[in-house]
Amino acid sequence: MAVPKSKITKSKRGMRRAHDAIGTTAYIEDKDSGELRRPHHVDLKSGMYRGKQIFTPSED
Repeated sequence: MAVPKSKITKSKRGMRRAHDAIGTTAYIEDKDSGELRRPHHVDLKSGMYRGKQIFTPSED
């Protein structure tokens, strides 16, 4: 069974976990509508993705 040779300090543990934080989400301005949307996602206002109509948006 693998056993650590010495205790991992709080500092080393924190350094390892430094990259685990959730980053901020990126948003880009849509070329056609000017609305903010996530990259590589369907524009929910218009239903368009890469110049193609994916779905028809509902009139809520």
